[in-house]
Amino acid sequence: MTSPLATSPFSGIDFSTLLSLASYMLFFVFIVYGQRIQYYITANSVGKGVNRLNLIRQKAREETISYFSKIVSAGKGVSERIDEFLDYVTIMPVDIDPKGLVQKIGHVANTSDERLRGEVKNLLPNSDLVAVSVAQNLLEVSSALNQIHKVVRHFYLTGKKTNSYITLIQLQMIMPQLIEIADALGKAIYSIELGQPIGDGAGPLVASRFLTNVPKEPIAKDTVMGVTEFKGRTLYVMKAEGPAGYVGQPGVAMEKIVEEMKVPLNAVIMVDAALKLEGEKTGEIAEGVGAAIGGLGVEKFEIEEVTSKHNIPVYAVLIKLSEVEAITAMRKEIADAAEKVYEIVQRIIEQKTKEGDKVLLAGIGNTLGVGQ
Repeated sequence: MTSPLATSPFSGIDFSTLLSLASYMLFFVFIVYGQRIQYYITANSVGKGVNRLNLIRQKAREETISYFSKIVSAGKGVSERIDEFLDYVTIMPVDIDPKGLVQKIGHVANTSDERLRGEVKNLLPNSDLVAVSVAQNLLEVSSALNQIHKVVRHFYLTGKKTNSYITLIQLQMIMPQLIEIADALGKAIYSIELGQPIGDGAGPLVASRFLTNVPKEPIAKDTVMGVTEFKGRTLYVMKAEGPAGYVGQPGVAMEKIVEEMKVPLNAVIMVDAALKLEGEKTGEIAEGVGAAIGGLGVEKFEIEEVTSKHNIPVYAVLIKLSEVEAITAMRKEIADAAEKVYEIVQRIIEQKTKEGDKVLLAGIGNTLGVGQ
């Protein structure tokens, strides 16, 4: 009887030879199908990221609807109206001819803000300023998450539709950053809903220290100013009107102080939160010069225009924090840093100005939960 091993096609072949044959086969498979395998792995990874973005978006939408429904009786028609707001777009002006572009951007941004605020007031009649500002912030966060999800989903589906590995691999490369941004916005929902001070309110918090027991008056939209004395200097202090969640119009206010009120400022000190670099600690403080303010650039342009025109030096003090910390409940490290900045501002006033000078202190940032 013939042994089964004698008729086996692998008889006489040792294990190392079999391993070599398998390696050659795998190498051949990867040569022929390697890109296709990578495509499926990448598509699966990006798909998971898109699903996570969708979950964050849905949760933010539900929290926003819940906030409105608590105020509006029975929440009639609220969810439908909010869904319309989530697709709300602001079309920036054409930039082919840059002349007057900043004013055009400012006009569009102000119109957008007024439109959204007006719609919120219609949905929340008889609500106070803080409730309206919280609702508006919630809508803006939910809208941002909605746009992020829709854009990422668009490129994901386009990449799958066209079998474009390059499109998907680019999405995979930036997906961690996109998810980090979305997570930050998602966490911000809870802090905003509760009206808690957020990290971006560090600047207004410092300004409010100088406004204690000082009469305040409106100086621009959502912006207040108080005048006090500090070691022989006249100190003009301005910030967004709290505890509503607005950033105000510091550029317009500064222009009004200098141009309309004819105040001969000798120095401007701006305090703002700034995004830290990886490796930097939350609450680190940086001093410098220049207009410390973010946004679309309209306010920054206005501040630079008026200060350069009148040759007013601008000093900046920045409190470092992460993107998540900027829009979530203010951490102890940021509050402690604000106390240190309060002392730094006093030092700058003493060192950079003299008695009889007029100094403007601007606390820049979202003043949610921070009063005057």
